[in-house]
Amino acid sequence: MVDYYATNPGPIEDIVLYDQDKHVSSAVWEGQERGALRCHEHTSKLDQWMLTEKQVELVKMAGFGYLRMIPAISLDNPLISALVERWRRETNTFHFTVGEMTVTLEDVAYLLGLPVDGEAVIGVTYTSCEAVCNKLLGKAPDSGYTSGGMVKLSWLKETFSQCPEDASMEDIARCTRAYLLYLVGSTIFSTTTGNKVPVMYLPLFENFDEAGKYAWGAAALSFLYRALGNASLRSQSTISGCLTLLQCWSYYHLNVGRPKLNHDPIHECFPFVLRWKGKQSSPTSNRDVAFYRKSLDSMKPSDVDWCPYSNISHTVIPEHILRSLILGRSKTMLICYDKAERHLPDRCLRQFGMHQTVPEEVQKWERKSRGVDGGVDLSTKMESELNEWSNRHLYIVEAEEDVEESEYMQWYMRITRKLVGRPVPISSEFQRMNAALREIAHIADTISTHGLDDQQLQSVTRIRYITYECLRDQIASTVVVASNSQSEVGKKVRGKERVRRKGMGKRKRKEEVEQYYAAGIPMQHRIPATTFDVDPSHLYHIGNEMDNPHLCITVSEDDHGRISHVAPSVDDIDFCEDAKEVDESHFHHLVGEQDGHLSSEVAEDKPHASMDIVVPQVSHETREDVAQQNDYGVLV
Repeated sequence: MVDYYATNPGPIEDIVLYDQDKHVSSAVWEGQERGALRCHEHTSKLDQWMLTEKQVELVKMAGFGYLRMIPAISLDNPLISALVERWRRETNTFHFTVGEMTVTLEDVAYLLGLPVDGEAVIGVTYTSCEAVCNKLLGKAPDSGYTSGGMVKLSWLKETFSQCPEDASMEDIARCTRAYLLYLVGSTIFSTTTGNKVPVMYLPLFENFDEAGKYAWGAAALSFLYRALGNASLRSQSTISGCLTLLQCWSYYHLNVGRPKLNHDPIHECFPFVLRWKGKQSSPTSNRDVAFYRKSLDSMKPSDVDWCPYSNISHTVIPEHILRSLILGRSKTMLICYDKAERHLPDRCLRQFGMHQTVPEEVQKWERKSRGVDGGVDLSTKMESELNEWSNRHLYIVEAEEDVEESEYMQWYMRITRKLVGRPVPISSEFQRMNAALREIAHIADTISTHGLDDQQLQSVTRIRYITYECLRDQIASTVVVASNSQSEVGKKVRGKERVRRKGMGKRKRKEEVEQYYAAGIPMQHRIPATTFDVDPSHLYHIGNEMDNPHLCITVSEDDHGRISHVAPSVDDIDFCEDAKEVDESHFHHLVGEQDGHLSSEVAEDKPHASMDIVVPQVSHETREDVAQQNDYGVLV
């Protein structure tokens, strides 16, 4: 099984993960690293809001009494990025080696203390801030603080964070609404657009009693699901939503990147995110995405805590939170305005202490986007989703008896993407394939043609042609991968991942070329080479394991089937390999054969200089001569 997944990470059957080609794991497998995601949460200045006692009462009334207590937690971007690589928007679950897991409504209730039962968070959209801000905040921001229907968080803090003790009830309400908008915009509804929050949430805070009837926890989870799904696409580089929830969920459930506690978990405070407040003693500075990816790829059942809250005393949990925990097992639709996402606890029953069965097929649903027109009431456009949420108590997943989880795991291994990172680095796979193709080409080039009939000779020629074509295609694809991939290490030393031009050492390089060819193939047996133009700025040396440290590239013949001579080389170029420089002697100027003598000319500096890649090509006439040589690699 290990050998199989080393070449095919899955899914074997695409009946569940039908969007695999769009997923970031496909890009990672192809060597296209995107590095750690930019994580958008804006909690660092929440503590600068000075709330009066009356304001605190209104915040509690609106359902955010516990969320306001959560301090800013340092986000582990590489850990979050590695989790995103395991998230699948087809199922709204993480696909780990041990099975599916997800953040459920139960997790939201335990970790954030937000209400997960109540009315759906939905309302009217806005394309302008002025009218709604004047009505509910008493003033509107200048145009420099707005963007469409969004307002900058900085304006809210600068204008409303200091509520006078002797303020009127109307002013207290306005300052509290501004705080709540800032609170949700910096935590559960943080966006990737920067330091902004949509004003469409503001009318929901007009009446604080009514605000407390909304299922803010369900809306927060829907928003996070959507953010995870978007970030899991190979084209994305940012993520938003309540990342504190995601990171602390991982700390509770997975023994991967989990910091050591500074206190005894017996003394738990509610909400449970507070367990991880303050600085942690576990070092994470040297842990990049690749580190966490490898940890998740090799995760065992013993690394998972399926029911992390079972040993926590429920005496610290408010009664209204306890009553709503049953919705953690509700198979329903979560709603946050236009963001409607499926909550599928039947795919992770072990998180509720149940045996896992093969889940039902997930019905595809349309992920709708809100219209650009202002004044649109989205509730009229999402009737079916709202109906599902209205019936949430009717679809509680129950445990099944006599369940064999081995049946689930057999099914799961067929439909999942088991690995994200390659067990064997792509550079090593390339080198091994390159060596094999070179050997096949060598055998085809040196095989004796004596006694072969035309059909046999044609077969040998065909083998030789196909081999060189494969070598050319292999290198061409590797060049594309090399030009697009950027690892975490590479980002730190991107200055060394480029072609370097120097004005010195021309004579030294010319001498190196002459010495190289003097020790190589005799002049009279030297084989003409074809050319292949490549932008040298897109190339860098891959790996350290090649027998010959020269970058291997193959090319094609000209339009008439002849082998063309090599054009003069580009100007002074040094190649760098990831974080360390390669010895200049590993790379040589390409030379042409002129009247039996070697010549090496340096072209003038050009903005987009191309480089001619040399490939030995062997004709039938020179086959016996070539057979006497030792190395028939494709080399620069």
